[in-house]
Amino acid sequence: MKDIRYEIKTRTEKPVLPESLGFGQIFTDHIFEMDYTAEKGWHNHAIKPLANFNMHPATMFIHYGQAAFEGLKAFRQINDDIVIFRADKHFQRLNNSSKRLCMPDVDIPSTIDALKELVNIDRDWIPTKHGESLYIRPFIFGTDPVLGVKPSQGYKLVTMLSPVGAYYPEGFKPVKILVQDDYVRAVRKGLGECKTPGNYAASLLGAEIAKNEGYTQVLWLDAVTLKNIEEVGTMNIYIQFNDEVVTPQLTGGILPGITRMSVLQILKDWNYNVTERVVSVEELFDRHAKGEVLDVFGTGTAAVISSVGEMKFKDRKIFINDGTTGELARKLFAHLTGIHYGKIADEHNWLTRVPVEVTA
Repeated sequence: MKDIRYEIKTRTEKPVLPESLGFGQIFTDHIFEMDYTAEKGWHNHAIKPLANFNMHPATMFIHYGQAAFEGLKAFRQINDDIVIFRADKHFQRLNNSSKRLCMPDVDIPSTIDALKELVNIDRDWIPTKHGESLYIRPFIFGTDPVLGVKPSQGYKLVTMLSPVGAYYPEGFKPVKILVQDDYVRAVRKGLGECKTPGNYAASLLGAEIAKNEGYTQVLWLDAVTLKNIEEVGTMNIYIQFNDEVVTPQLTGGILPGITRMSVLQILKDWNYNVTERVVSVEELFDRHAKGEVLDVFGTGTAAVISSVGEMKFKDRKIFINDGTTGELARKLFAHLTGIHYGKIADEHNWLTRVPVEVTA
């Protein structure tokens, strides 16, 4: 992107990161932003210091939820190269979310170029430990200062960066999941396949109920029958039965995860019998009782691979691998993170390299 305006913060020394990063609590020096109007398209491209927004109280996204976001990661590899994982797929998904919310597309190649510039400028913030990364959060929102239910005419895209550690406090230890049927996260033909704030707001009460019962996350069921497994609040879900590896098929109520997509490809490369199909919570619990469930794990950008050690549904409770990390989950985690950090070859060209350049 050639027309970026640069406002670079001057630092006299490199940032010092804490021993424990947590997730989404620390932010780098700069953001990228651009504005949209129907007359000009996307314009005002700028990399500038991180600062609070100044906006009208009637700004439309605050009241009517017209917003979408993404989450992707950059990694510092073992040879000190900086790479971004599957940036093109993340921005394709951002465009898909925007379309459903009546918001404009971004040009993917130029937006990735701007992201590479931003990551390069703040590359000193990228942590070096295995399991740590630079989380990237692009988001779009309607900016018109109007009270009225209609699409905004103006928009802003902002990308911010955050050095992060493990998403779950358990790290790679198995998490405990509560199956929820008192509430639903999203409905088919609604916004379920979009990465939009409303879906996460809808998940908060269920997540709090799970937390109060000692569970890390919620496994949501489909909103129509309340029988079929859809996704965990922050992850897609995979189940390894004795004869196949299953992930719920994308029916419109499930976010099409980029890590989910990557794991599907890896399992096919490894010649697993992997399928996308409807799977009910009853099938999972019944087949577990028969000894036919070998592994259950979640996939997502934040968690990468998260093994599930315990699940509860109503008065039924199951323990997968006696509450320990499954072999397949461990193998997938090692393979994906191996690609991230340059220990395993990137055979599918999933990595975008960030060149070291002198910024204008």
